[in-house]
Amino acid sequence: MTEKRIILEMGTGNDLYGQDYTKAACRAVQDALHHSSITLFSKLGIDHTEMRVQVTIAVQQPDEVDCDKVAADLPRGRAEVRAVKGGLDVVDDAAGTRHVIATAAIEAFLPDQAGKYVQS
Repeated sequence: MTEKRIILEMGTGNDLYGQDYTKAACRAVQDALHHSSITLFSKLGIDHTEMRVQVTIAVQQPDEVDCDKVAADLPRGRAEVRAVKGGLDVVDDAAGTRHVIATAAIEAFLPDQAGKYVQS
């Protein structure tokens, strides 16, 4: 079945003191989600389970992101999460720490709805 992307949201999150890439990733996802209020589903009678949600997290150390934990943070749809190289680490040499900054892109896809609805 053909899908169409219906939503694209971006967010940024950080972990300033814990140096935790997963925490920064979850905060980036929450930031993106808080920019959306999608009434499409209730207005058109589409069940949220039809939606596939693809999340891309960008951090300096992608292997440090627990993608399953990030996926569990998503309230709707069938989530797929992947981590890629990106984001930003700000090193504090004096303290011997780094501040982790993550970016998230959340894309939502639905089966093609062409022809199912007519404007009245």
